[in-house]
Amino acid sequence: MVSGGDAGSAKYKLLGYESSKGLAVIMVITTGRVVKVKLDELLGSHLIDELSKSEIKDIYRKFYSGGAAVTAYEIKDRHERSWLAYVALNLMLFALYVFTNVSAAKLVYIERFDVVVTPGVFLYPLTFLVVDVLNESFGLRLARKAIFFAFINNAFILVLLSITGWLPGLPDWKLEGAYGEVITHVSSALIASSVSFLFSEYANSYLLSKIKNLTRSRFLFFRVFFSTFFAAIIDSFIFCFIAFYGTMKNEDILAIVYVQIVIKVAFAFFNVLPAYGARKLFRHYAVGTQAA
Repeated sequence: MVSGGDAGSAKYKLLGYESSKGLAVIMVITTGRVVKVKLDELLGSHLIDELSKSEIKDIYRKFYSGGAAVTAYEIKDRHERSWLAYVALNLMLFALYVFTNVSAAKLVYIERFDVVVTPGVFLYPLTFLVVDVLNESFGLRLARKAIFFAFINNAFILVLLSITGWLPGLPDWKLEGAYGEVITHVSSALIASSVSFLFSEYANSYLLSKIKNLTRSRFLFFRVFFSTFFAAIIDSFIFCFIAFYGTMKNEDILAIVYVQIVIKVAFAFFNVLPAYGARKLFRHYAVGTQAA
């Protein structure tokens, strides 16, 4: 009877299988070298003694089932490309979200159109596109998990920034006052964006999923545009009034709201083509992936 070592003392690690060839993929922990060994040869070699008990049990299941058993280590069954795409989209959503929040500390005046906007208003609509792609590719549940993940990280950054504002600075540091003002402004923007982001993105993902069901997965352009359209309105009103209420006149805040809605709705038109392209790219990259 083979007795495997504990996971912490094992010298080798089972990475997965190539079921079509009857191979187990093994990594040498000390060097990172990867080797491929036939299952029958692996069971008769010394390598089996250096794997963890759970890995040995898994190998026996795979061997005696003739490769048919679905296991946690099965590379094909894990859809690694699909989950890498999910992680990449999560990181993209988080990066866009943080940028728009930090850049909200600066107001930009576009003299030609006599409007005031924040730099993030031009990139924030891309978050709707990312959520649309997540919804289309992974389903409503995982799309909302990505939204919640971005929200939690935003709250964490807010806490860290608040702590830095309370830390004692150098007495002669010339930027102390300016830094405090920027942190205060960014913190208020983070609070406003957290609330608006959560409501607008949840509305976006819900509408996209609802329209998809009603149209039986047809008319992607229709659901992308209308879900983004309503989400943009919700986001603009909530963000602007939380961020600027009390520091600006209501009519000035409404002027910023209207400009943001126009810009974001314009992006809703442009989001349609990238949505088709992203869906096609995802299906090509992550073949066989099923929405959650």
